[in-house]
Amino acid sequence: MPTSGDKLGQYTLHELINSGGQSEIWLATDDAGRSFAVRLMLNDSMFAFTEKGRFNTGSETLKACQDQHYIIGYVEHGKLDGHRALVMEYVEGANLKLLLTAGDPVLTENIAQVLIDFASALEVVHDRGFMHLDVKPENVLLSRNGSLRLIDFDLAQPIPNPPRKQDKLSGTPAYMAPEQLLRQPVDHRADIWAFGVSAYELLTMRKPFPGENADEVLRRQLDRKEFIPPRDLNADLPMDLQRIVLRCLEREPDRRYPITSVLVHELKQSLYVA
Repeated sequence: MPTSGDKLGQYTLHELINSGGQSEIWLATDDAGRSFAVRLMLNDSMFAFTEKGRFNTGSETLKACQDQHYIIGYVEHGKLDGHRALVMEYVEGANLKLLLTAGDPVLTENIAQVLIDFASALEVVHDRGFMHLDVKPENVLLSRNGSLRLIDFDLAQPIPNPPRKQDKLSGTPAYMAPEQLLRQPVDHRADIWAFGVSAYELLTMRKPFPGENADEVLRRQLDRKEFIPPRDLNADLPMDLQRIVLRCLEREPDRRYPITSVLVHELKQSLYVA
């Protein structure tokens, strides 16, 4: 794999920002000195069908969901000097999970706007005809000035009508809706569930249905005897905000918000943000 100082096309790599199982993300500059985030696929072998498929699908979906306010900016994707790459906007900040763990004031002092912008990012994706299917605090970046960007579209799919069963179970079990874990038909309302889990976690610092594996998470989702309403953990929450989070976490998709724009509207009303 390339290292710091290497040049791929017009981009010079400077600093490794993040490394996961399938890709690395580098801070890079182009020939004009502008900063970008360059994501490089780690396994680009002949037989890496799943990895290449996800990488390409994620890149194409990101390109289709462009928005100046809530979605990470797309620049280009393809091969750069033989390396499969996605070039994106560079955001100087951290993901919501890291900020929550650190008790960072950029999150805690702007939590109302963060929740609204988070839901607004999903609204953009859904309005473009896609479901993200990997919604979680780790996949939301927040800059030092409070600007939010949704990232990582590798699991995204077109919204089916009617809902459709997924070919395989992919994602993070703690944020997956019951219908996903039960291998039942899924649509964009699985993202609304995942937003509810994320919002609960951001507001209480714990997950609503904790578990070590998918089976344990599902058991807690279906048997809610151990479920704690968010206001029991954070008494400062407005009753309206608890109602919104609980509606996102309804067991049956038909009882959740039908479309994300309604969720965004109610969040704005509840949190008094115009």
